[in-house]
Amino acid sequence: MSDLGHQAPDITGHPDVAEMRERYAQVLGGSQAVAIDGLMLLTGLYAAISPWVVHFHSTNPELATNNLIIGIALALFGLGLGTIGERMYQLSWTCAAIGVWMIISPWVVSVGHTATRGVIWNNVLIGAITCALGLAAYAMVLSTRRMAK
Repeated sequence: MSDLGHQAPDITGHPDVAEMRERYAQVLGGSQAVAIDGLMLLTGLYAAISPWVVHFHSTNPELATNNLIIGIALALFGLGLGTIGERMYQLSWTCAAIGVWMIISPWVVSVGHTATRGVIWNNVLIGAITCALGLAAYAMVLSTRRMAK
């Protein structure tokens, strides 16, 4: 690889770097962060199996596939929050967008199928929980940034 003369800024010599890292680790290592990690993982797992729990895997296969894929993605995101939290928490706003998608997906994905009341409530509940968890995780990131300033 060629070096174009650009070097990434090195903040290791900054006088406040130890304090900033400590605050960031404290917020992301707290019980609230662990709760969000676990709840996101469980929400994702439930979303993935919900077509079989609510019994719409054969009557609405498009929505079942949607829930399976989104559920696996959320579970992996929750797992990532627990293992590489610092970087994943900065992407937590995407969970709010996924939550909105889960809320509207019964009407968007169910082409040619009528989503039943149970299916709609299932996805709205999963979406609302996902959205709330994503916003809570992102709020932790914002509060950490404010504390670091």
